[in-house]
Formats: sequence, C-alpha cells, structure tokens
Amino acid sequence: MASLAESFRSRKKFSLKHIGIVCKKDDTPADVLANTISKKLQKLAVEVSINQIQKDQDLLIVLGGDGTLLHVADQAAHLAIPVLGINLGNLGFLTERTEQEALTAVDELLAKQVTIENRMMLKATLTQPGKPVNSRYALNEVVINKDTLDPMLQLSTHADEEYINTYKADGLIFSTPTGSTAYNLSAGGPLVYPGLASILVTPICPFMLSSRPVLLPAESRLQTRFNGRHKQTAQVIVDGQAAWGMSEKGCLIVETAKQPLHLIVSPHRDYFAILRNKLHWGIGSKSEI
Repeated sequence: MASLAESFRSRKKFSLKHIGIVCKKDDTPADVLANTISKKLQKLAVEVSINQIQKDQDLLIVLGGDGTLLHVADQAAHLAIPVLGINLGNLGFLTERTEQEALTAVDELLAKQVTIENRMMLKATLTQPGKPVNSRYALNEVVINKDTLDPMLQLSTHADEEYINTYKADGLIFSTPTGSTAYNLSAGGPLVYPGLASILVTPICPFMLSSRPVLLPAESRLQTRFNGRHKQTAQVIVDGQAAWGMSEKGCLIVETAKQPLHLIVSPHRDYFAILRNKLHWGIGSKSEI
C-alpha cells in the first residue's frame, strides 16, 4: 500500500516554478495575504495561481484554517502536491503557521529544505442497491450519523472478515491519526500520533458504556451495515461535508487511501507543542529534560 510504504517524515528542497494559493472563501485577510505572497513570488519568477489546483503545481499554500485545508486535501493528495497551511486565526492542528509567520515560511520554501509529513487518508465507498458506487476521501474522518429525531443506529461492523461489534449509538466515527484530534476526540476517542498507521473506530454516544473505541491496523478494510432488524437511514459525512444518505441496505466501506497528503510542517513547533497549545496541557509548567 503506497501510503504505508513511504516514510512518515522526510526533508526536501523545492525547485519552485508554479505555486497555488487557496484562500478561505469570502475572507478579506486571506485575499490580502494571498496578494502579498503572490507579488513576492512573482518577483522571483515563480508562477502563481490563486484558488486553482493544477497538476503542474509544485506546492499549494492554504490561507485560512484547518477547515480550508480539509476542503483541498483530497485533490492535493490525488495530485501529490505538498501543502503548506497558514492559519489566519488561532494556531491550527493542520495549519500550523500563523499569519505573522507566513512570509518567513515562504522564504524557507525558497531557501532551504523543509519537513514533509505523509498524512494518511481514508477512502470511503458507499454501495446501495440500484445506485452508482461512489467514493470520497478524508484526511480527518468519515462519520455515519443519525438524523436528529431518529432513534439510535444499530451498525454491524466488520474489519476484513472479522466481526467487531454491532454498535448501538448515535453514530460511528472512522478516523485517521490526523483526525484523532477532531470529532474523535470530542466523542471520547484517543489521541493518536499522526505517524502511526492506523484507523480508529469510535462510537458516538453509545448505548452501552462498554462500547469503546478500537484502534485497528491501517491495512484493515472496514464494512458497516445496519443490522437488518430495523428500518434505518443515516447520513455519511466526510471531513465535515455531507456525502450521502445511507439507506437500509447500504454498506459503507472504509479503508486507507493509496495516496497520503504531503503536509509541510513547521520546524519551530512539533506535534506535542501543538497539543499543549490547543489542549492547554501543563499550563505554567516547564520541561524537566
């Protein structure tokens, strides 16, 4: 599997000829910063495309937040275009650089090697009788979620040919390690280091307290169906975007995507520094090392 064969972290120096810049929609600060970066790059004879993703781009700069980056992750991963995230609000899990660090980050891209992490992605496929088979890709998570007033779902779930459980819950989250800090965390799932190749299965508000999250190998092919004794429907949500309505005889298949997202990370803060900042770990304490 391609995404598991590559090392998680590597160093690379870019020969930049064409850069794409994607801005948060209808966001004036993002547009202003995009214009500033574009002028800087064009003076160095680098072609710049704004709000376009093209296969000949050497790199993609995302201006906004984690949500903006999630919107382009599928296409960037498919085209193997590395992504640098600039957060225009608070520090993000994916968009690590602040607005004040944006131009410095661009200088680093031009002048020296940068660190790239291969972030695993999920492929979600829904099969339903009489309907075409569709697939979508997620950097964070794939969620089966009940409608607001519907009774809890009963979801029979297998990993390859092995039966895991029939989850009685409001829904089920299939998460990457990158997505472990997102909906999975809110639902009581564990934090998982992004370099650990694995898929998390986390029930949402389970009926039984003994129904706990499960961490599975990234090679697993997960299948989820309704248990067949009740007429049920649900929504399938991929990285926060509604993807499909799942009917009574539908089957959701979740597996590791062949292509990871190549994410450029900051040399000034590591994964645990971001966790400490976002989750307010050890406020006021100092490292003992």
